[in-house]
Amino acid sequence: MEIEITKAASEKIAEKIKSDTGYLKLKYDTEGTGCVLNGVPILWYVEAAEEEDKLIETNDRPILVETSKTVFYDKKLKIDFSESARTFQLKSPGQTINGRMNFKNMVK
Repeated sequence: MEIEITKAASEKIAEKIKSDTGYLKLKYDTEGTGCVLNGVPILWYVEAAEEEDKLIETNDRPILVETSKTVFYDKKLKIDFSESARTFQLKSPGQTINGRMNFKNMVK
């Protein structure tokens, strides 16, 4: 899996985490969906990796991904930030996976 973080996304992430120490995590959130297949990718900022997390190097900063959830993602991903929508976006070469991706700072 290859993940690119755009400059706009990188700047917004830095703004949101300030001086917190931790890891960016691509979380496949299934809470309230009723089924693991209906999950939504969101960004978390966490203190440490969990047992099933895999650390993936990017062009900007390493990002954690749940190993069991990688089947729901394309091989190439891009994390972007849309100024017009004021939200993060997860894209692949063929589609927008989540055009309004939430960011949760779990360190605080």
